Amino acid sequence: MKTKKRISLVLGSGGARGLAHIGIIRRLEEQGYEIVSISGCSIGALVGGFYAAGKLHEYEAWVRTLDALDIIKLLDFDGEGGLLSGKKLMKKLHTFVGDIKIESLRIKFTAIASDIEDEKEVWINSGNLLDAIRASISIPMFFAPFRLNGSTLVDGGVLNPVPIAPTFGDDTDMTLAVNLGAKLSHQNLLGEPTQKEKSIANSIKEYISKISLKNSMLQKSMFGVANSSFDTMQANLSRMKLAAYPPDLLIDIPRDLCGMLEFNRANEIIEYGYQKAKEVIG
Repeated sequence: MKTKKRISLVLGSGGARGLAHIGIIRRLEEQGYEIVSISGCSIGALVGGFYAAGKLHEYEAWVRTLDALDIIKLLDFDGEGGLLSGKKLMKKLHTFVGDIKIESLRIKFTAIASDIEDEKEVWINSGNLLDAIRASISIPMFFAPFRLNGSTLVDGGVLNPVPIAPTFGDDTDMTLAVNLGAKLSHQNLLGEPTQKEKSIANSIKEYISKISLKNSMLQKSMFGVANSSFDTMQANLSRMKLAAYPPDLLIDIPRDLCGMLEFNRANEIIEYGYQKAKEVIG
């Protein structure tokens, strides 16, 4: 009988690309790996937190059904400075996991956020799971910052997009990290989007433009530049962190796999993650 390998799993930051984490986890399970610790940042905290709570299947089933209208319905521009408050998204996520505490999870879990007042990395490993996830996914220029325990928190990717350090004390056989900020592929890795998928992407952009600024072209330009800048920053931080603290195994996901909001391509992104995991772990 094959002995399970106990692993620490590090899930990085990167918007919709993070749906690849789901495919990677599925392959790890198929190959008999036992995930006993998860450190996650942004979308990595969301996927990792749901897996630790035993609710990833429900989240996956839901995200695979998302279309333009579903995504638009989750965009609530009533947060600080006209940014997304995240209330609608968190209300939906609450239907899957409820008010579960991190301390009660079956797997050790740490979500990473960034304290913009004290300028430091914050490890959230206790308290309400959804609060930890909300803090970790607070992408600058998109989600409003989240107040937790007296701190103003934004996306953990601002300081540490691939948070390996929280796993240092784990009693596991190996550490596997997933970097969503790997070098550009300059290819259509998911294939050309269908007309419906193009329509979805355009609908979201137009909706953001109408609500955020009267000048639609200016908003698209600002959002695109901000998103690209954040991606570039995270990619450089990832390289430095991985060079300083190399994991036992690394799965690289090109940062041009898809756009930050292309959750409507969940099926392809999850499958891409699954295939990348096969390449690395067999």
